[in-house]
Amino acid sequence: MTTVRTVPTADLDPRARVALRELLDLAFDGEFADEDWDHALGGLHMIVAEGGRPVAHAAVVQRRLLLGDSSLRCGYLEAVAVHPDRRRRGLAAAVLARAEHVIDSSFHLGALSSSDEGRALYLGRGWQPWTGGTAVLAPSGVTRTPEDDDSTLVRGLSGSGVLVCDWRDGDVW
Repeated sequence: MTTVRTVPTADLDPRARVALRELLDLAFDGEFADEDWDHALGGLHMIVAEGGRPVAHAAVVQRRLLLGDSSLRCGYLEAVAVHPDRRRRGLAAAVLARAEHVIDSSFHLGALSSSDEGRALYLGRGWQPWTGGTAVLAPSGVTRTPEDDDSTLVRGLSGSGVLVCDWRDGDVW
């Protein structure tokens, strides 16, 4: 049985943060930017470790999404990764199960922006493509993000309309 620890960012000591960042850099083949790391901080980390080193990770951070005239508290899934040598062993499913429990019990909805490679994993776990458009509440106002329409997945929310995320540096979705 795989043990998944849930740890708030505040309880990650400096060595644990470095080890997680190293895992993410390795798992994303050097394509994990500083902004991506920043997006994964401030919430809860679901971690599977072997020999004291993280081998699987997912983070849930709180964001505000707007839909029509509603402001929704969202558990946003970030930085889902498995060490390349440990893939296809159920570790992603283990960290995702814990993250989804947190999302389903604590937030109005869950959301994520999926890569093409990860899409089937999320769809197989019940995440749904958002059928409306996407936008961001940018410093200049609500700005459509059509490039994110096809990659945005949700859980616990149905309907349509333009789903608006809060502003952040880097990829907004």
